[in-house]
Amino acid sequence: MTAKDIDQAKQEVRERVWTLLERDGAAPPGVHGHIPNFVGAERAAERLAELEAWRAAGAVKSNPDKAQLAVRLRALHEGKLLYMAVPRLATPRPFYLLDPATLTTPFETAATSGGAASAARTIGVDEMHPVDLIVCGSVAVNRRGVRVGKGAGYSDIEVALLTEAGLIRPEKMIVTTVHQLQVVDDELPETEHDFSVDVIVTPDEVIQCGPPRRPSGIVLAHLSAEKVAEIPVLAAYGVKQYQAPGYQCQGSPNTSS
Repeated sequence: MTAKDIDQAKQEVRERVWTLLERDGAAPPGVHGHIPNFVGAERAAERLAELEAWRAAGAVKSNPDKAQLAVRLRALHEGKLLYMAVPRLATPRPFYLLDPATLTTPFETAATSGGAASAARTIGVDEMHPVDLIVCGSVAVNRRGVRVGKGAGYSDIEVALLTEAGLIRPEKMIVTTVHQLQVVDDELPETEHDFSVDVIVTPDEVIQCGPPRRPSGIVLAHLSAEKVAEIPVLAAYGVKQYQAPGYQCQGSPNTSS
């Protein structure tokens, strides 16, 4: 599959899931274009907290979306060090450091994307401790652990940055919390820059996925000059502009299109 084919296949899945969530009242209106803030997100966070990987984690990295707010709050209330991505990775230091031992702002405020901006300092990967558990948002995911985000690619870049810095060991878990309607039967396309999830947690069940598939680092060839220009941390790679060629689909041989 070409890059265009892959992007189109992913977008078709996104549109279908967004529409389904709104139609069934599983997410509030207006979820198109976003990581859905699904009904039952708090219950999914409770199920996640029952996993041994969560209980053993001292440092958790999460996305900043509302769908995972309950996860972030639980991490802080349980005394875990929390790294949260700055929305759109828009600052030179692209992660917020949320340390429950030193926060002076209420956790309910600090754990939001807006509240973290005033409650926490931003840090770069060179200032981070190794991460024990990664939580990501998804629009859709299948039982093999292939996920589709909202299409901006930030989660892939975050994982790649931490992997390249040696902050994510192969045995550490990547998990997504979603509504049951977001778990699809489709054979979703994967590329070299995509990561898979090890576990899917819904309000109803915990799904163990296939073997991990993760990039070894930033895949520069898959980033447009515009994307590089939007993300200051990528300047550290010394790449000012380059063309993203058509890339081939990796992983499942029977991808949807």
